[in-house]
Amino acid sequence: MGLILLFIVFLISIVARAPTGEAWGKQGHFMTCKIAEKYLTEKTSKAVLDLLPEIANGELASVCAWADEVRFRYRWSSHLHYVNTPDCTYKFSRDCHDNKGVKDRCVVGAINNYTEQLRSFGDSSSGYNLTESLMFLAHFVGDVHQPLHVGLEADEGGNTIIIHWYRRKTNLHHVWDSNIIETALKDFYRNDQSSMIEAISKNITDSDADSWDNCRNKRVTCANNYALESIHLSCNYAYKDVEENATLGDDYFFSRLPVVEKRIAQGGVRLAAILNQIFDTSLVEII
Repeated sequence: MGLILLFIVFLISIVARAPTGEAWGKQGHFMTCKIAEKYLTEKTSKAVLDLLPEIANGELASVCAWADEVRFRYRWSSHLHYVNTPDCTYKFSRDCHDNKGVKDRCVVGAINNYTEQLRSFGDSSSGYNLTESLMFLAHFVGDVHQPLHVGLEADEGGNTIIIHWYRRKTNLHHVWDSNIIETALKDFYRNDQSSMIEAISKNITDSDADSWDNCRNKRVTCANNYALESIHLSCNYAYKDVEENATLGDDYFFSRLPVVEKRIAQGGVRLAAILNQIFDTSLVEII
């Protein structure tokens, strides 16, 4: 009996320390990576296929939520999913750190780190687990495009703002992680994820794709820019007109859904651009 009680206490302590928020949730991450797959070059697709684990069955999108699934096993990775800011601005030097003040430990630092690790692909002396590097990178690019993963420190990116999504009690962060996407799937796509991906993809023009991956940083990625976009969207859309215990319904849903869909699209296009720059040396442009 004593051992059972100790086990229960242990489980409770684990849950209590669990990091909050899971970025887009499985659906949003799957959509982001599915869109990315469409923009990979043949050479990049081959490299990605070589690195994917067997459980992926050759599909990058199927493992794009993996980084959330291993947060209990890799507890050190929890701080890599987001970056908190003191206000509606973002500065890497000020904001990219973990709760112990260790620099570069945030979603932007993680994207740059795993991009650099993947550059060692093909080098037999590389000591990195590039399969995990790929899955982390794919996930974190999705994370940085979820506006509230670059949110205010005071409310932990909306996690402590309790609201009602229609009749369901939840928090603001979860609304942006999952509720908006789930409501759209139910109301517009008959819960068919493929239909929603197709609709988002069809709205990506050539001009959009060119402008979204227009990064000229030769040293690291442009994840800093993506984080800046997210904090501005957080303040102008996610937090706007939201109060504790408010009920968010149609007005909020219809005005915020386009933002969510665009961020999923941008995340996909930009993930593909980063991977193409890493794996396809025939490309002239530096992402």
